[in-house]
This record gives sequence, C-alpha cells and structure tokens, in this order.
Amino acid sequence: MQDYTNYDAMGLAELVAKKEVSPKELMTEALSRAEKAKAELNCVSALFPDIAERQIEAGLPDSPLSGVPFMTKDLGTEIKGAPLTSGSRLFKDNVALRNSTLVERYRKAGIVTFGQTTSPEYGLTTSTESALFGKTRNPWNLERTSGGSSGGASAAVASGVLPLAQASDGGGSIRIPAACTGLFGMKPSRGRIPMGPLRTEGWGGLSTVHAVSRSVRDSAVLMDLTHGREVGARYRTDRPQMSFLQATKRCQTLRVGLWVNAPNGTRPDPDAHKGLYDTVRLLQDLGHTVEDADPHLEGEVLGKALVTNIAANIAVMVDTRARALGREIREDDLEPVTQSMARLGRTMPMDSLVRADHAFQEAAIKFEAWMDEGDYDVCLMPTLSRAPVELGVLSLTPEDSDAYTEAVTTFAPHCAVFNMIGAPAMSVPLHWTKDNLPLGMMFGARHGEEALLFGLAGQLEEARPWFDRTAPVFYE
Repeated sequence: MQDYTNYDAMGLAELVAKKEVSPKELMTEALSRAEKAKAELNCVSALFPDIAERQIEAGLPDSPLSGVPFMTKDLGTEIKGAPLTSGSRLFKDNVALRNSTLVERYRKAGIVTFGQTTSPEYGLTTSTESALFGKTRNPWNLERTSGGSSGGASAAVASGVLPLAQASDGGGSIRIPAACTGLFGMKPSRGRIPMGPLRTEGWGGLSTVHAVSRSVRDSAVLMDLTHGREVGARYRTDRPQMSFLQATKRCQTLRVGLWVNAPNGTRPDPDAHKGLYDTVRLLQDLGHTVEDADPHLEGEVLGKALVTNIAANIAVMVDTRARALGREIREDDLEPVTQSMARLGRTMPMDSLVRADHAFQEAAIKFEAWMDEGDYDVCLMPTLSRAPVELGVLSLTPEDSDAYTEAVTTFAPHCAVFNMIGAPAMSVPLHWTKDNLPLGMMFGARHGEEALLFGLAGQLEEARPWFDRTAPVFYE
C-alpha cells in the first residue's frame, strides 16, 4: 500500500469501511514497516502477528478505528500470550496471562494489536534505553533520544510504522516522546483511561495511559473509544458534554497563563525559549489572551515527593517479582538507577509516602487556585527545556550519577507536575530547532478538561499543520 502514510488512523479505518483495503493488508503493511524500524531505530520489543491474525479472523466490529494496526507499549499493558518485559532483564521471560482492561476496549473498537514498542526499565527515565533491548533512536536524528519512557511508540509513529500507538505517562512519558519526535501527545486526567484489571492506578495515581499520534483527531477518537470508569476505580472523571472528536472542531477564545520557569528553577534554553514565544504569538494571532504567570509551586518538595512515590512502587514491584521467581534480586537483574531506587524504596521512613501525597494534594490545590485567580482556561509551557539530547545522557546506567540526576531533572521539568496533580496536559508539535529537531510545546488544564485541550489542539493543527512534516527516517 504505497500511500499508507498519507492517512491517519481514522483515514485508514475509512478505507477499511469502504472495503478499499482489508485489515489484514493494513496489518501486513505495518508489520513490514515495523521490521524495518526494529532494525534501524530499535523501537520494537516484540511482534506477534499471529495474535493479530486471530483477532481479524474472529471478526472486527464497526468503529471509527476498526481494522487499524496498533502497537502497545512494553510496560503495564497486557495482551494475553504476548511478552511483557517492562524493559527489564528481571522480566525478560514474562508472558501476559490476560488482557488489560484497556486492551479489551481496543478489541471492542476493532483496533488490531500486532506488536509492542520499547520502554526503558519500568519507565524510569526520559530516554528509551535499556540493558535488555539497547538504545531506541530518534527518526529525526539517530544519535538523539526519541524521549521516554514511550520512546519506542514515538519512534514507531514518527517513522511511519503507525499513525498512532499506545503510550503511558507517569512523569511526562507521553508528552516527552511526542515533543522529541514531532508528534501530538495527550496525557489524560487521572481516572480517565482504565489501567486494570489487577490495579486501577499506577505509581500511586501518578501514571496514566493513552497514545502518541500524528493527528489530533486520532488521539481524540481513541479517547472516545476507551475512556470511562473501570471496576474498582477510586477516581471518576466527568464525561464531557460532547465527544472528544467533536471537541477538536470547537475552540473558544481562551485566557492562557504563560508558565516559563519550572518549579525546580529550570529555565528554557534559547531553542525552547524561541519556540515558546513563537507559540505565544500564534495564540495571540488566533485571538487568545496570553499572560505571564507562575503558580509558585515548591519544586524541591515536589521533587522529593516524586522520588519517594516512585521508589516505593519500584521496591514493591521488584521484590514481588523476586518472590515469584523464588530467589533474591541479583545485581545484574536491574540497571544501576533502578537498583538505587529499589533500595531507597525499601528503607525510607513510613511517613514519607504520606508526606509525598500531601505535597501532591497541596500542589493540586495551589495550581487550580492559581488558574482560578488568573481566570486562565489553560497554561502554556515548553514540554522540554532543550532539544532532544544525545543518547546515553539519560540512560539508567550512567557513568556519573550526579550528571544523570542533573540531566533528568532539567530535561522536561514542567511535565511531572501534571502527574502529581492528576490534571490533563498535551504536547503539541509547534517548534523545530535550527538543526531540524522537534521541540514540542505543552498546554495544561484543570482536571477533567481534555475536551478544552482537544479544541485548542485542533485549532493549532489547522493553523500550523504538522502532519506532512516528516522525519529523515520515514518509511514511505
């Protein structure tokens, strides 16, 4: 299918509905591209076309995405019979015994899952590099990161393997890869998309799941097909008054709070600064009001709370796995940063998690109060403080741990705030550097207001289209 990349996912589904192409033909095309990307970009952790073929043979329901080929991330999302390693040698032989609730919703929508994309170990860093699979490369520059932890997904979509792919976000892991590869990435509100059936929350509520995509409408319709409360969920996110797809065509005039410096004091470098103020001018040209503002969150407190929460979760995960294997954790089971996080999680005082949760709640209250006081509809920040960095800088096997800490805490410093407060945020591909590297811009809103963000995203996509701006490594 020579014109495969001319279509987004909805466009491909329309071809299927018209019987101009079959789901099997689309899957075969995507599989061929995935094999190329696996070799050149190292963005594929597993392929299982047999599972996809059985799904197609069983019959696909009618849906706006029926018949579309799709890949899930090798972290947290289970497909029965497929591997799920979480990018870790400790789980290298793990095979999923069930489908995730989200995968069942994909199946109900006729989305055809045939493979998995790479992740760093347990999604612990903002570059997709692991001792198990190696370095995932950015289609825009093979020596640069495609972001993390959904960098396999972003590399696959940005290189033309797929029009959209599943991703997850516990501290920026949808938005950072999207920003690194010229894609659209929406992190949903806490409770919007299911994470079960065994657990309904990831990292104590920090993590959520959705996708990266080449078009805004694909992301919106995927959310329409998959959102809603699941069994046992402790959070319920309000249903929008219209579908998310309808929302992409309706953007009101907005008041935008411009949040330049991150809570930890990181300032955008010249590339990010230029992109940010180009975006301000675009917003103003579209009739929106932009005002400099800052919610003055306590960066040091929030940073410690984030590490506390994640370390506790990592400790429980690896120790549970060790018990299942019937042995102790070895040094070569985990990468150095992961080992350090697990040790910290086992030894921190019991009150640390309570203090961390209090810090997140206080940040949520302060953020929304700031939005209310300024009468802001959304806020604007750079997704990244600088262009995608060289591979190795953000690896979980650093030569210098202090340099790693500095690099990882300053690369995308605004992102994790929205995980802490449970609010939605999106990265929009609105800027490229003079070296032709993507550097996305981020918009955040109050909890439950994805429709508002989709409306703005649709307007920005129309005003400054990016679909046809493709990477040097792009499989036509």
